[in-house]
Amino acid sequence: MTIHAYGARAKNLSLEPLAITRRAPGEHDVQIEIAYCGVCHSDLHQVRSEWAGTQYPCVPGHEIVGRVLAVGAHVTNHKPGDLVGVGCIVDSCQHCAECDDGLENYCDHMVGTYNGPTADAPGHTLGGYSQQIVVHQRYVLKVHHPEDQLAAVAPLLCAGITTYSPLRHWKVGPGQKVGVVGIGGLGHMGIKLANAMGAHVVAFTTSESKREAAKKLGAHEVVVSRNPDEMAAHAASLDFILNTVAAPHSLDPFFALLKRDGTMTLVGAPASPHPSPAVFSLIARRRSLAGSLIGGIPETQEMLDFCAKHHIVADIEMIRADQINEAYERMLRGDVKYRFVIDCASLAEN
Repeated sequence: MTIHAYGARAKNLSLEPLAITRRAPGEHDVQIEIAYCGVCHSDLHQVRSEWAGTQYPCVPGHEIVGRVLAVGAHVTNHKPGDLVGVGCIVDSCQHCAECDDGLENYCDHMVGTYNGPTADAPGHTLGGYSQQIVVHQRYVLKVHHPEDQLAAVAPLLCAGITTYSPLRHWKVGPGQKVGVVGIGGLGHMGIKLANAMGAHVVAFTTSESKREAAKKLGAHEVVVSRNPDEMAAHAASLDFILNTVAAPHSLDPFFALLKRDGTMTLVGAPASPHPSPAVFSLIARRRSLAGSLIGGIPETQEMLDFCAKHHIVADIEMIRADQINEAYERMLRGDVKYRFVIDCASLAEN
């Protein structure tokens, strides 16, 4: 079937309306009418070929929510009319140790929702800036939020799981003091989730203007990281730091805030590397630097269920599809609180 989408034909071109083809649902497939798709900073990196390997035409989007239109004969988990989501993964090998552990995100053959290998035309996956998508049932998630919150659920499929997974893996909970560095699309979710898990949350920002906003999101304390006195007041006091910043910056000032055996986990993906941390920042108190990549399918469902239980959604600004190029420029300026979401019904107008 041919549907409307928005994408880029080359790295130096703006996104524009495209007609793309979706396969008919196979026996194990779910056909989804996309209602909303969140806009992730990695979409911009891929579209502009700032990360290697972008294939064109590129239709981004991996924060997808909508309603099931049809299912294949062997689909057991979903039925027409269900509210569902699709995140960053639409396939994996299903026989490696990572897949066996429900960590398809670390599978060497994980297929991304866009720019991944597929037998479908044009030979690589096309994402959620589109009217419909067809996905194997294994990678389709159930949404239990009320339908009127559906647009704000969309960013949970990337920003939500990207922050939930490390918080869960490093067992963040009551009695812990947790730092969240950066108050953007990822950071604002990290604050909400860490708070809901029962931690004492300290938010770090370079901007004084974000202090009150961070408190409204659930931060118990807010530190302007450019203020040395504010930083020093938290020296060696944090159990865990979730660093969400997607721009290169020195990590050493944040290591000084960790307790002995504390960990800082990076989830932001800058276009160029961070400066290497000073070795003594790590060895002085047996501190650790780690990374985390989205989350597996079972954990993503767990995150959605947790968010529904705790009434957590993203803070969003809705846009039409034809506003996406402007949204990218605003995203680069940090001019969004905190996630753009495309109303995919607007694609029919292009």
